[in-house]
Amino acid sequence: MKTKGLLLPLIAAGGLAYTGISIARTQPHHDLTQPPSPAPRSAYASTVAAVGLLEPQSENIAVGSHRPGVVERILVKAGDVVKAGATLATLDLRELNAQLASARAKEAESQAQVTVATATLAEARDLLGFLENIRDSRAISEEQTTGRRRTVDIAAAREVSARASLEAARAAVEIIQTEIERSILRAPIDATVLRVNLRPGETVTTQPISDPYFILGDVRELHVRVDVDEHEAWRLKSGTPAVARVRGNAEQSCDLAFVRIEPLVLPKRSLTGAATERVDTRVLQVIYRLQNHAAVTLYPGQQMDVFINAEGSAPGQN
Repeated sequence: MKTKGLLLPLIAAGGLAYTGISIARTQPHHDLTQPPSPAPRSAYASTVAAVGLLEPQSENIAVGSHRPGVVERILVKAGDVVKAGATLATLDLRELNAQLASARAKEAESQAQVTVATATLAEARDLLGFLENIRDSRAISEEQTTGRRRTVDIAAAREVSARASLEAARAAVEIIQTEIERSILRAPIDATVLRVNLRPGETVTTQPISDPYFILGDVRELHVRVDVDEHEAWRLKSGTPAVARVRGNAEQSCDLAFVRIEPLVLPKRSLTGAATERVDTRVLQVIYRLQNHAAVTLYPGQQMDVFINAEGSAPGQN
């Protein structure tokens, strides 16, 4: 009887064990994975951690256009090194070239009018001089002499008018030549072309745009623009060193030399995507110069994890 009394509990216990094993087998199995690189860590005992954005030492230069128009040619591509004044792109110049030809014809016509007016004035002065040199006053009347003087005055006035017209024609030519020059997009400094966002046939305007036609920068030296949260800005000391670690490979790092603090707290524009980060965060921007980074491949616009020495002490091992 005792055996019969224990049978049902044993069957129940066996069913529960079987159910538990079945459930465990149906659950997905997750293998532990290691991150591709360790998380970045500070080398300082007291640290202000921030996010930095690489930029050329000249900062990013968004090249615009002086005149609206249709692009005719693009003469550079991303990665090209250009000198100051080098042509980046040209607009359609057919209308301006036609205006220039017309203005030059007007200039030539005005020059011819000046030549005629100058010759006429010289002739009138010669005749007046001939009359004034006649010693016998009875050979010529005072009225004739006065008339010749008036003729000289009129010829002189016509020459002045012709020269004024010539200057106006030359000014018109210079204006059109200036407009042609302004229709050529040029590099403002010696720089590297970082981006080209323009194609032949597209229209350019003089209005501000969100996506510049060309972005240039002097990358012979790279800077890091560091966004320090306003709540930690009080911990910063001017001139303190920092270390930047490459995103995705914390083992690659570069020393940073202090350049300047931009003394205006701004809304943060470069968000890292962290869940705790607010869009209304305000930051103080600190500029550092990248050092000893020859062995590290870096590009303008790349984000880096920056650790600023908050106390000015020597680096320690964490």
